[in-house]
Amino acid sequence: MAAYISFQPKDFFSALKYTGTGSSNAVTGVGFSPDAVWIKTTSNAQKPCMFDTVRGVQKVIYPSEATAEITDATLLTAFGADGFTVVSDSDVNGSGYAFSSWNWKGGTTTGKPTVGETITPTGYSYSAAAGIGMYAYTGTGANGTIAHGLSSAPEVLMVKRIDVAGNWMIGGKFINNDGTYYMNLNDASAKVSNATIWNSTLPSSTVISIGTYGATNTSSSTYMLYAFAPVKGFSKFGNYTGNGNADGTFVYTGFEPEMIIAKNRDSGGPAAYGWTMISNTFGMGGATTANPAYNELTQNVFADQTAVAATGNAVDFLSNGFKWRGTGTGSNQSTAPFTYMAFAKQPIVSSNSKAGTAR
Repeated sequence: MAAYISFQPKDFFSALKYTGTGSSNAVTGVGFSPDAVWIKTTSNAQKPCMFDTVRGVQKVIYPSEATAEITDATLLTAFGADGFTVVSDSDVNGSGYAFSSWNWKGGTTTGKPTVGETITPTGYSYSAAAGIGMYAYTGTGANGTIAHGLSSAPEVLMVKRIDVAGNWMIGGKFINNDGTYYMNLNDASAKVSNATIWNSTLPSSTVISIGTYGATNTSSSTYMLYAFAPVKGFSKFGNYTGNGNADGTFVYTGFEPEMIIAKNRDSGGPAAYGWTMISNTFGMGGATTANPAYNELTQNVFADQTAVAATGNAVDFLSNGFKWRGTGTGSNQSTAPFTYMAFAKQPIVSSNSKAGTAR
């Protein structure tokens, strides 16, 4: 089935590789002015960093840690028309280090719908067309809702309390088809049921429900929420079952993925394995293709770890999805249930008449 979008994936999401300089470094080549930037060095053991325009420059939260937001002038100091500027901190610009950045564009910062909203964001940036939303809010301590403005119901929610330490709360339909489960981004734990996280309610086509749990809605505390709705030809979120075989599970996305994030969500899964991240364009730690006949990439990083890029989760990036080629327990353990997020490099077909490349 053809996938249709009104834009090219590179208009709203891109993966970029750069080399650190140890001093002020204007990184370009993103292709747009990013509103969210996730940076990780793949050559050295440093923390992954998340930045966004909603909270502002110099403000970082770490996907691998529960620590509060930090303001640091040696990290990311500017968002530009085609990238961003980083300074001297080794987490984002260690001299000679290899870095990967994943970049998202929201773009709409005024005029968000408010129908049904009981928690008003203090700032936001979103794209209805691309299904990307970023919202800063202050907790009320009572069950509430945030109007998201996206074109369909978000299936991925990522919430981080930023005023004090607190785990990243990951929820949505892609973890479980109800509003009671969550997982932590910053560790390798399995999914957990808690009715107070999302008020036992999945996001609707208009609002995101927030419960009374401290990690998502303590009165007067501050939070950052990233929400992603699936857009045919651009993003897909869901589940698959590993087969523990080098001729691994195939996952249909309707596009050639640029980025995959996967996690074993079962309590019986390997506790040592967190959120596996692997990127199509540059093979993470400098590799291109381990097997050009299959377009197989073998290097990955873990969202919840500081470790360098590793091997063991080989994957084929195909024109209509991805297929695991390794037996790694972080991505393809036999009979294990996995949750995944995928963003496109190339759609099968887009509505601006630029066709994807099929292999």
